[in-house]
Amino acid sequence: MITRITITKMEISQYKIVLVNPGNDAGIESKSTAQCVVISPDEINRNLKTVTVAPLTPDSEGYPTRVKVKFNNKFGRVVLDQIMTIEKQRIIKVAGELTGMEIKKIKSVLKETFID
Repeated sequence: MITRITITKMEISQYKIVLVNPGNDAGIESKSTAQCVVISPDEINRNLKTVTVAPLTPDSEGYPTRVKVKFNNKFGRVVLDQIMTIEKQRIIKVAGELTGMEIKKIKSVLKETFID
């Protein structure tokens, strides 16, 4: 008897918090999994094999390119000065989402850092 397993595609959306397998990326240096925030727009996330993410670190010093967020009842910072592109297959699962105010702050810092 042959059993077929159906693998469903994970919905990876902009500003979701994802759990990522570590690689040799500068922003993910530990041997364990890392939390990141998806920065790339949904159209890219649906159509490419890669996504752009920013690491989510434990709450640390408040540099202007690091946005404070709350996740799992703990504070951390989205490190927008260490944005990287990774293959989707490295994403283990979607672990959460940001609030509207957190998203607004991230957009503001991205615009100020990379556009203005």
